[in-house]
Amino acid sequence: MRSIRRLSDLLTIDFELFKIEDGDRVLDAGCGDGRHIWEVCRIGDCYGCGLDLSEPSLKKAKSILDYNKREKNSRGRGDVMLGDVLNLPFRDGAFDKIICSEVMEHVIDDERGAQELVRILKDGGSMVVTVPTYVSETIYWTISKDYWGFPGGHIRKYKVGRLVRLLERQGLKVYAIRYKHSFHTIYWLLRCIFGVKNENALIPSIYHRFLVRQIETRGRFPNMVEGMLDFIFPKSLVLYTRKVEGKTK
Repeated sequence: MRSIRRLSDLLTIDFELFKIEDGDRVLDAGCGDGRHIWEVCRIGDCYGCGLDLSEPSLKKAKSILDYNKREKNSRGRGDVMLGDVLNLPFRDGAFDKIICSEVMEHVIDDERGAQELVRILKDGGSMVVTVPTYVSETIYWTISKDYWGFPGGHIRKYKVGRLVRLLERQGLKVYAIRYKHSFHTIYWLLRCIFGVKNENALIPSIYHRFLVRQIETRGRFPNMVEGMLDFIFPKSLVLYTRKVEGKTK
């Protein structure tokens, strides 16, 4: 199960800033293969739900949630659900914490998506939202149409202020801003140069092996270098927010 560890280690969210407490109900909206919801269930005696539009991704997320539970690798219990961020099938205030990682750049109506997420977050609850950085996206969009010009691809770019204002309009207060994954900025730059659809291109493949090794070994020096480069050319912008009581639209 080496591949499981690789994905679960590739976390965009800092769970020291976004603390999972025993008894929490946590939604990962747009969970993909499930790396964040696996971690949520691993560290907390809580309920985690992964929601996504992709059935193959949900199958993988569910199989690994179940595997981790059988192997006693997780404290919490997790499940998955097919669903759309624009029309969430949950009651108001259903969750204590919400993760929305690399989703808002895909949705047709991000205002509606933000409203739905805040609606199902309880007063005082926390939500973390991550999107690709404006600079990295601008570079990729310029180099390669294949990076964004397809159904389900990225349809907008966010500067920090735009995303902050979007979330604040729904009654969220930002308490921390972070940047992540500068090494992946380089990887996707190489993919755009050598062809996003050409997954076997030599130079991106060589660099990808370096990324996998870094994740597997958790080498201190590469991690320190990436931490410094995150201030220069990060791949992801991460906003940590809290729902202000009585401010929801």
